[in-house]
Amino acid sequence: MPYDLKIFSGNSHKKLAQNIADSINVPLGNANVSKFSDGEIKVKIEENIRGADVFVIQPTQPPGDNWMELLIMLDALKRASASRITAVIPYFGYARQDRKEQPRVPITAKLCADLLEIAGANRVLTMDLHSPQIQAFFDIPVDHLYSSMVLFEHYRSKKIDNLVIVGPDIGAVRLARAYAKRLHCPIAILDKRRPEPNKSEIIHIIGEVKGKNILILDDMVDTAGTLIAATEALINAGVNSVEAGCAHPVLSGDAVNRIKNSGLSQITVTDTIPLPDEKLMDKLTVVSVDKVFGKAILRLHEEKSISSLFNIFV
Repeated sequence: MPYDLKIFSGNSHKKLAQNIADSINVPLGNANVSKFSDGEIKVKIEENIRGADVFVIQPTQPPGDNWMELLIMLDALKRASASRITAVIPYFGYARQDRKEQPRVPITAKLCADLLEIAGANRVLTMDLHSPQIQAFFDIPVDHLYSSMVLFEHYRSKKIDNLVIVGPDIGAVRLARAYAKRLHCPIAILDKRRPEPNKSEIIHIIGEVKGKNILILDDMVDTAGTLIAATEALINAGVNSVEAGCAHPVLSGDAVNRIKNSGLSQITVTDTIPLPDEKLMDKLTVVSVDKVFGKAILRLHEEKSISSLFNIFV
């Protein structure tokens, strides 16, 4: 007899959490996540979860309160005697701080992994980690989903002629190849240099792009510096059009204006991060990952493999 399935949400993306729960016909659990007058986070689980299989949905985009909410909820669930607790993190914040690139800096992604385990998580379900190797930071199971599961269908339905898939840097080669194989088109790679954080320069374009319709693929768009630099380099190389797809629309700083004023024709993102109205624009299309996460949660609850959900991709 399986344990009761319970799904809870913090405040970082209640709409996605509700959609995930609705997709598998499970009611969203009753949790009060608020703040005291001094700003400290207050959590109370308002229903019995003793012996339950609990999933907590909380992307951890800035501000840091989203991380703290998740950690405090995990602790509350652990102390309420949940049988198993899974942290569902559609966007894993601090994932880019995954190594020491210079002396005297932290490996914050590892710290976040440690904190999740200490707080009470028995496993983690996430999507499109900036570096898949981050899974090795954990001593608990990590299930890694891919936005390609929804983005691929979106682009296949568009049937773009004369298409070339472009990876914005060497790290994106594997992703570009996976899409190109299934969309039956060639790839090109951009040789990128990053002189300082949040700034990038395109040095070379590896591959034939002149006269082609370009699709740039990456795991996230933050300041949009790399994306716009890539778009400009490709337009200067004589391409026909440029659009982009990514999982996580961080869109920090002046990213929205950069995209609006660029030669980029369209950017498609997922809803792993909530987008306020001021970040919405005509060039932006959002596709939902709610059903992917819903199916994964249901399979984990039933102790079934989730590899069939993404075995056609990376």
